[in-house]
Amino acid sequence: MYQKRSACIKNDKTARKQFFDTYVGKLSYISLRYSKNASQSEQVLLNGFSHIFSKLPQFKAQNILTLDEFIKNEFITFAVTYLKGIRNEYYVASTVKAVEYKETSYDLFLDSKFIDLKNINHDVLLKSIQALVPSQRLVFNLHVIDNYTLAQASELLDTSEQSIKSNLEKARFNLQKTIERNLKLSNDEQPV
Repeated sequence: MYQKRSACIKNDKTARKQFFDTYVGKLSYISLRYSKNASQSEQVLLNGFSHIFSKLPQFKAQNILTLDEFIKNEFITFAVTYLKGIRNEYYVASTVKAVEYKETSYDLFLDSKFIDLKNINHDVLLKSIQALVPSQRLVFNLHVIDNYTLAQASELLDTSEQSIKSNLEKARFNLQKTIERNLKLSNDEQPV
C-alpha cells in the first residue's frame, strides 16, 4: 500500500482508483454514521477523499499510526470539520447543564434497560444515529463508536467538555427512543 501511496501523491490515476476502491467501503460507513442522510454522506465521502489525497504526503511509515489508522483519523477529522461548516444545521453548544456524577458513564452500551444494543439490527442502528441532531450525532460517533476521549472530542469540536457530556446524555436518551420507534416500525412492517 505504501507504493500506491507514493503513486497517489504523484497523481497516478490508476493508483488513485485502486486507493479509492480499497478504502471506499470503510470510509462510506464512517461517512454514513456522521451524516444525516445518504446524500450528505456522499458529499462528505467524495470531499473526504480529496482531503485524504492532499494529506497523504504527511504520512510517514515510521509514524506510530498505520496507514489505515492515519486515513481513518484524517477522514473523521475532515467529516467533523465539514459538517461543522454547515452552520444552518450544526450547533454543539448546550443550554442544558449536565449533572456531574462521580461515576457517570457516557457509554451507551453499558446499562440499556430496554434494548440490547449490542444485538440491534445494523440498519436500525444506523438510521437511528442519523436521526440524531448533528451535534449529538458527532459527539456520539466520536466518543462511543470511534473511542475519542471527552478531551479529544472537545478539542476537535472546539467546545467545552461540559457541552460534550451534555450532548452525550442527550444523544443517549434520544438514540434509545429513536431505536425503540424504529424497531417498532420495522416489526410492524414485517409480514406475519
